[in-house]
Amino acid sequence: MGIGGISMWQLLIILLIVVLIFGTKRLKTLGGDLGGAMKSFRKAMDSDEKEVKPERLGDDKQDAEFTEQKEDSKGS
Repeated sequence: MGIGGISMWQLLIILLIVVLIFGTKRLKTLGGDLGGAMKSFRKAMDSDEKEVKPERLGDDKQDAEFTEQKEDSKGS
């Protein structure tokens, strides 16, 4: 038994029908296009992971000033 209950002979018959319908040249160009698209997708994903870095919001000085102002307002 093959993949998902399909035997090897059934897969070969399906492959033969696809080749007869589309032809080997069209299947070759389709495979090349699909491979190129996957390659560019992986490259884009890798470059996005390298570029995206978490950034801090605000400086330490601004945070310290806000804390001081908050403490002053509590005391008054």
